Amino acid sequence: MTDGGRLLGAADIRRIAEEEGISPTKKFGQNFVIDPGTVRRIVREAGVGADDTVLEVGPGLGSLTLAILETGATLTAVEIDPPLARRLPTTVAEFMPQAADRLTVITSDALALTPDMLPRMDGRFTLVANLPYNVATPIVLTLLERFDGLDSFLVMVQKEVADRLAAGPGSKIYGTPSVKLAWYGTAERAGVIGRNVFWPAPNVDSALVRFSRYAEPRFAGADRAMTFSLIDAAFGQRRKTLHAALKRIVPAEAFTRAGIDATRRGETLTIDEFATLSRAVQEVQAS
Repeated sequence: MTDGGRLLGAADIRRIAEEEGISPTKKFGQNFVIDPGTVRRIVREAGVGADDTVLEVGPGLGSLTLAILETGATLTAVEIDPPLARRLPTTVAEFMPQAADRLTVITSDALALTPDMLPRMDGRFTLVANLPYNVATPIVLTLLERFDGLDSFLVMVQKEVADRLAAGPGSKIYGTPSVKLAWYGTAERAGVIGRNVFWPAPNVDSALVRFSRYAEPRFAGADRAMTFSLIDAAFGQRRKTLHAALKRIVPAEAFTRAGIDATRRGETLTIDEFATLSRAVQEVQAS
């Protein structure tokens, strides 16, 4: 840790919220972390150091923000709620003033972010965030699609979401999020977070997911949009065979070319197999 200052505790969180007239809202999925040990654990699991560039989505009142800045990293925080976005620099100036020049705050919906909105993120960067439960999966998939420089993330999400993101083929919870995330890289569970570290305490447990992007693109010749459309169709009718679920978009010849048994179900296919099938469809269409 390179910076002094201190992190937010429960009393700090409640004082700041009271000063600003801020109440956690379900609309934005706000549950604020009130335990310094938890945010330090998240940063440690993320492996953030002084040379890193970090993106945080949904900083809230700044608990995790301060723990990230404590490492010496450069941070861009994206907050959808204007009062919270306005308050964050003040909180950092109060609790960790020497880190203030390494913080940029952007008021935006994370799903609306584009590269031109994040001038500091033109190289490699990592995402470290306590993501709103209701939009966690769209956020990570959208950011991975739009930002080639996003090469890793460590996010806290609802435990069930974490399980799905890290699930493998054949399991009951393996689905579209699992396969689409595997297009970009590898994901794994990185621990469980109890409910008592939040204000207000959610009625579900949370968990950490660690992700690393492939060093090189894995699926040469496969179109991402086509592959994702196959994934959506296959899991949209999960109990049907591939032949039945994909009959409108996959010619029978494509299954043969891809070496994939059309009587299998989508939940048994790896991302490599979906990409292979996507290439086969393109080849049949081109012939």
